[in-house]
Amino acid sequence: MVFGEVPDIVVGRLPIYLRALSHMAAAGQEITSSHELGKKLGISSAQIRKDLSHFGEFGKQGTGYRISHLQEQIKRILKVDREWDVALVGVGNLGHAVARYAGFKDRGFHITLLFDNDPAKIGARIGHLEVLDSALLKETLVAKHVKVVMISVPASAAQQVADMCAEAGVKAILNYAPISLTVPDAVKVQHLDPVAYLQRMTYYL
Repeated sequence: MVFGEVPDIVVGRLPIYLRALSHMAAAGQEITSSHELGKKLGISSAQIRKDLSHFGEFGKQGTGYRISHLQEQIKRILKVDREWDVALVGVGNLGHAVARYAGFKDRGFHITLLFDNDPAKIGARIGHLEVLDSALLKETLVAKHVKVVMISVPASAAQQVADMCAEAGVKAILNYAPISLTVPDAVKVQHLDPVAYLQRMTYYL
């Protein structure tokens, strides 16, 4: 099946499955089932089997899934069986915390470039990385062949940054700025606005 035919909501559940499998593997478990995964995740076993069937057959009826194999296959599908270099644009309070977060590396992502337009931040170091001038963003992304960018700049600057990223050949943007971005069809954007998620939850309170 062509990847583009798979519903985005299905792709969005794959990292959730991968995380659960990683926890099982870390606990020394070798075999699981769609029923067990579903119970842990609050997703029906039928939905899990349907999701995985978009990409092939990974288990046998009556024996379940070998966890290490399913992990490998989902990593391959998500293309995180390799390490992706990531640029982070904006190193204010949120960006600084993101830059120091250690959880990206063991999941296939490595922040290798930091950018900001604040003269007080340019040249500073976060960990082993130096903060570069955002004026160099486009040319540096092109030179380093970076395809993944995280944006944590103010909403007023986010679209301009996204435009530069798209022009530099970036294919994936994780946007922390509280604004929707307009990008070419070839660029995939995920918006991560904590306030919007809180507002969604308070509806149910």
